[in-house]
Amino acid sequence: MHSGPVGGPTAESARLADAVDAAVSALGDDRLVAFPTETVWGLAACAGSEAAMQALRTWKGRDADQPVSVLVSSVEALDPLGIDAPPDARRLAARVWPGPLTLVLPARRAYARGVARADGAIGVRCSSHPVAAALARAAERAGIGPLTATSLNRSGEPPAGDLAAARALCRGEQAPHVLDPAGDDAGGGAPTSVLDMTTRPATLLREGGLDAAALSALGIDLAQRAGGAGPAASTPSDPPGEQNA
Repeated sequence: MHSGPVGGPTAESARLADAVDAAVSALGDDRLVAFPTETVWGLAACAGSEAAMQALRTWKGRDADQPVSVLVSSVEALDPLGIDAPPDARRLAARVWPGPLTLVLPARRAYARGVARADGAIGVRCSSHPVAAALARAAERAGIGPLTATSLNRSGEPPAGDLAAARALCRGEQAPHVLDPAGDDAGGGAPTSVLDMTTRPATLLREGGLDAAALSALGIDLAQRAGGAGPAASTPSDPPGEQNA
């Protein structure tokens, strides 16, 4: 948090803290929250709440058998959330998080229906956007994390790429709460890459901000996939037309 002239928080950091507190309150009531990331606008729900996940599926028009990735604050947050990361996954996350990479990892904790894959694996994302990062930290402190990191859009439609599009989608009584401290917007960066580290070698399910060459240069042994296109079925990523925020 930035400090003002006399050592206290700046007006900007105070606005962010107040906006995040309001968002966490909404999430604690099983509401949905729209938030900006370095790629597109995301849609947060408490991944441990059946009611919140049902609200997310209803709002997006999403099937329960389509897993959804979650947002964490750091590598250190994985253990308390019941997410297992092998040593190579931890080393990779330490190098590239926060950043545009979703890691698919085993989970020993049961989440709400529609979060994990059929085998229990879960996609984990750590955003570099200051608003998304503050939201992830606050949710973990409040004991309601992790939050979903799916894109803000109806299924099959493009993700909301800016604040105006996010506000247009978030209208009406049951609409998501918009986390907007002071006109903060999504960064418009490349979509997240999705790397399944439950397999040996690891499987690149989708290329985004980090491609196969970049991951190989970071010491990741990648499986060769026939065709090499798009996420495999039933992975913790979004259906066509959507993305991990």
